[in-house]
Amino acid sequence: MSATVQTAKPAPVRRPLVPGAGPLAYLAVVGLAMLAAVFVPFDDYILHILVESTTYAIAVFGLTVVLGLCGQINLAQAAFFGLGAYAVGLGTADLHWSFWLALALGAGVALLMGAFLGMSTLRLGGHYLAMVTISFQQILTLVMINWIPVTHGPDGIGNIARPALFTSGHGYLGLCVVALALVGYLVWRLPETKLGRSMRAVRDNELAASVSGIDVYRIKVAAFALCALLGGIGGGLFAGGFAYVSPDQFSFAESIVFLTMALLGGVASPIGALIGTALLIVLPETLRFLKSVPGLYLAIYGLAVILIIRFMPDGIWGFLQAYLRRYLMPPGFTQDAPELVLAPAKLEAPSALEAKGLSKHFGGLKAVDGVSFAVRRGSVHALIGPNGSGKTTTLNVLSGLYTPTTGKIALDGHDITALPPHARAAAGLGRTFQNIRLFRSMSALDNVVIGAERQRNDFLAHHLGDGHAALIGQARAALDFVGLEARARDPITSFSYGHQRLIEIARALAGNPTLLLLDEPAAGLNSTEKLELRGLLKRIAAKGLTILIIDHDMALVSDVAEHITVLNFGRRIADGMAAEVLRNPDVIAAYLGAEPDVDHRP
Repeated sequence: MSATVQTAKPAPVRRPLVPGAGPLAYLAVVGLAMLAAVFVPFDDYILHILVESTTYAIAVFGLTVVLGLCGQINLAQAAFFGLGAYAVGLGTADLHWSFWLALALGAGVALLMGAFLGMSTLRLGGHYLAMVTISFQQILTLVMINWIPVTHGPDGIGNIARPALFTSGHGYLGLCVVALALVGYLVWRLPETKLGRSMRAVRDNELAASVSGIDVYRIKVAAFALCALLGGIGGGLFAGGFAYVSPDQFSFAESIVFLTMALLGGVASPIGALIGTALLIVLPETLRFLKSVPGLYLAIYGLAVILIIRFMPDGIWGFLQAYLRRYLMPPGFTQDAPELVLAPAKLEAPSALEAKGLSKHFGGLKAVDGVSFAVRRGSVHALIGPNGSGKTTTLNVLSGLYTPTTGKIALDGHDITALPPHARAAAGLGRTFQNIRLFRSMSALDNVVIGAERQRNDFLAHHLGDGHAALIGQARAALDFVGLEARARDPITSFSYGHQRLIEIARALAGNPTLLLLDEPAAGLNSTEKLELRGLLKRIAAKGLTILIIDHDMALVSDVAEHITVLNFGRRIADGMAAEVLRNPDVIAAYLGAEPDVDHRP
């Protein structure tokens, strides 16, 4: 790690794989595909295969969002697909609505059901979430079968109408291609939006996402709702394409098919979703000539799927990207990074942070027991103590990861005791962790941009410009401040441990915090790296930023900290100026293992 290392060469400018690739090129490809769908003389069989592929792919795009971007499992996509299909079927055949109204209603119902299912289950996570989505899928299938007066039961719904301008097979295929292209483009751009970056952060590390200002629960619900919405759109178009739907088309087995399509093609990209969908629809049709030999068709089909999963764990598109990435690498920056901009110190309260009577009990264990201290604005304040003294627990309570048993926390004079972690981050609390928590699938720049996004937009706009450029500028400035801007585009996995520590600090700085909490930033660093960290902390302090630091390196603490609070067995035993505290007999006794005299002063 080096706070001054800037010798890494900027990412080279590489020629795009497709010259001129961009939105205009994308529109040109879509236009050609639509013209082919409308004017190429496909027979009815091919038309049906293509309509099925396009509508299924839209639903699989939903899994790209919820599973690929946000890391949440959904085994009920066929249910949302069925909601859209039945809305179009019932709306056009029974109620004689327009196709567009029925499609909009189906998509809306799927969206609401997805959001409701997400809100009621996403706090569970893991296999519990999978079980709940399976149960929802099974319940909806039973409703389709048994609610005969409405759904027509096992007989299904026929005579489903298409929109007036797209009644022909070729015309309707053109409509499906346009819908596929539009949805695909939006899903493709989603990872580069604030919502998409938040989803990726939640997937990589929920804890780091929460202290970076991301409402993890809300982002999960949004991902689940978007997944259901795309399932509903795909299902509605499917119903119009085939003019008939029945419950067996939307069973749990179909949800597994959707999931398999996403995994085979590559769940992290809409291109992978297209590849996986085409593979699982076209491959069985291609192998139909083998059905004359009993079992051979299924054996070859199953073997192909097993081989892809075994040798391409990131899917077919992920496998191809490994070879194409060097050609698709984004160009390096051509301008110097701006200076890191921090807001001037606020004057609402004399202390940046006040903790009064703070306690955290785990059953009978009092990890933190009535601790009080104040962090003076613009100072470097150290919280030290022997192992097990309650330092990290205190930091977790301050940052909202733990709810205090008793006590009060004020940040900049405002009570934040009841606020969740993301709200405390928005209020001005920045945090790093003893065990580095970065978003490992992202670049260094994307990691730090997430930190910058918690700032007020008006502050960024005033100092750096508008919109996304302001976020990029602040993130680059933070990386430049720690000496790593030249490698901003590099993936996190390419950095050393010490440089990852710097990136985590840069992410916290980019959010312009009122108070920066550093949990053992010197842990795992060698002596040279610690010296460089010491210089970095002094430069941060020179910016006027308030720091609360935990560390076991007394040389580092004594050099950078002006004020020290000492804990032992969860209680405060000393608090005052650094030089005085480090000479305190109770502090010396605590580190040597003797019984301290507990300070009961507030």
